[in-house]
Amino acid sequence: MAELEALEETWERALAVVAHPDDMEYGAASAVARWTSQGKHIAYVLVTDGEAGITDMEPSAVGPLRREEQRRSCEIVGGEVLEFLGLPDGLLEEGLTLRRELAAAIRRHRPEVLLSINHHDDFGPQSWNHIDHRVVGRSLLDASRDAANPWIFTDLVEDPWDGVRWAAFGNSPESAHGVDVTGFLDAGIESLEAHRVYLDHLGGDMADAPTFLTRNAKQTGHRLGVEHAVPFELVYL
Repeated sequence: MAELEALEETWERALAVVAHPDDMEYGAASAVARWTSQGKHIAYVLVTDGEAGITDMEPSAVGPLRREEQRRSCEIVGGEVLEFLGLPDGLLEEGLTLRRELAAAIRRHRPEVLLSINHHDDFGPQSWNHIDHRVVGRSLLDASRDAANPWIFTDLVEDPWDGVRWAAFGNSPESAHGVDVTGFLDAGIESLEAHRVYLDHLGGDMADAPTFLTRNAKQTGHRLGVEHAVPFELVYL
């Protein structure tokens, strides 16, 4: 019997909120390709430009490059809207500034579902998670409540939005749900390979998009009882 439950798909609008260009592409973009093929609307909000992500290049050069790579990546999987908040890469903090930005984005896009990546301390043994991932995920959950409350951030021009049903965090060590991406994995691989400058500087297993994503999708597919799948942790809101 499969150990993952299929993620419910009776929704039409989702908002993907992640810290860096490439965050969605390490698995979740294959699910986005599936959902956009069904006619669902997926918008992206990138909290930073990922400008500090390449240590041997100046941030002033890296930021614009990574924005362009993310735009191409979204086009490949059908992401219709892409916004950058422009906050500092590697220096994100939980607090009112980030909550306000994310609440405004939720009110602006009015999603039923929020998408992000693992916000826990690690991905498993010996794999400490990036602080920006942790901060964005936790802040997103708080911001979903803020977005619904008309007495929080009253200076925002966007109307309150209480229609978020749940948030789904990709590649979480506490994943209990999965999405069948059989037939959509190639689009997910292509969307990660669009981050060419970043991957060329990254090196290692994670720079080999076809091998890395296929291996993980097969492992998760076995847990869901399909050929290829990606995992998510759901937090109901």
